[in-house]
Amino acid sequence: MDDDKKRRRVIYDRSNGYCHICRKKVAFTNYGKAGERGSWEIDHSNPRANGGTDRLNNLYPACISCNRSTQHGSTRTERDRYGHTKAPYSRERANEFTENNTWAGAVAGASTGAMVGGACLGSNTKPS
Repeated sequence: MDDDKKRRRVIYDRSNGYCHICRKKVAFTNYGKAGERGSWEIDHSNPRANGGTDRLNNLYPACISCNRSTQHGSTRTERDRYGHTKAPYSRERANEFTENNTWAGAVAGASTGAMVGGACLGSNTKPS
C-alpha cells in the first residue's frame, strides 16, 4: 500500500468511515470520485487559509458536497447545521464506549434487580 493510501486509510478510520460533518457513510474506494455513491475528500477541520496544517489531527473525511460547502469557514459551523458538535468516533473509540456502557448497565441492573427482587421476596403473598 502506498503512503498516500495509508494516510487516507488513517483519516478514513478516524471517523469510522463517516463524513465528519453530516455523518453520511463514505466509501473508502470512492475517494475523490465526485458523483459516485459515498464519494469523499479530505477536509481540513481548521482550513489552511485560516492557518490550519496538513497534520493528521486536522484532517477528517468529508463527503464532497460537505467539504466544498465549508470553503474557508470552520467545520464547527457546518457541523452545527446538522446538530453535531464533534466528529464521529473511530470504531475503536466507539467500542470503548460500548464496553464501558455495558459494564455500567450490568452493575446498575444487578443493583436494581437486587433491590426490587428483595422487596418481592420479602412480601407475604404466596404465588398462585
